[in-house]
Amino acid sequence: MAGAPILLASASPRRRELLAQAGIAFTLGPVPVVEDLESFADPARAAVELATRKALAAARLRADAGEEWAVLGADTVVALERGGRYSLLGKPADEREAEAMLATLSGSRHEVLTGVCVVRTHDLSSWSAFERTIVTMREISPAERAAYVASGEWRDKAGGYAIQESADRFVTGLEGGGFDNVVGLPVALARALLVRAGAALAP
Repeated sequence: MAGAPILLASASPRRRELLAQAGIAFTLGPVPVVEDLESFADPARAAVELATRKALAAARLRADAGEEWAVLGADTVVALERGGRYSLLGKPADEREAEAMLATLSGSRHEVLTGVCVVRTHDLSSWSAFERTIVTMREISPAERAAYVASGEWRDKAGGYAIQESADRFVTGLEGGGFDNVVGLPVALARALLVRAGAALAP
């Protein structure tokens, strides 16, 4: 199935922007899935499993319709390790939870992991991997947290902050994975998996 068109199984505008900036043509086809972080202890497993759920859900729908696609799914998790155990942070449900996440991450060195999965619709074969970035964040004062929450930037963002917007002022360092991974999609990794799945990519 060489040359299959790409279906993005995500409603994230940030992932759409990153793919478009990379010159990767795609069609949107998100399918709602349950993002339950509570059942996971390992952040990498959580990110890959949730990305796979998204890609498989969309791929099965298209396969049932007899369509051929390379379906791309992704999920980003913020993880804070304490005493050998991880606290996993997804998207805050409301302002109170957003403020609590910022308070938790203030002054921390935490991990941002994005799982990526590509599924071929004609046989439901899948390829998956993840990228990890270590983020160092300075102390954020209560007044800064309140102002950031009031801005609404936290909405639909893992960990309750958007490094590509004004939250970059809280971040003092990145190690390991790239900036695009923290935004929500490690583009080089996604491209590599799409190639392995036989997707239609410009040279």
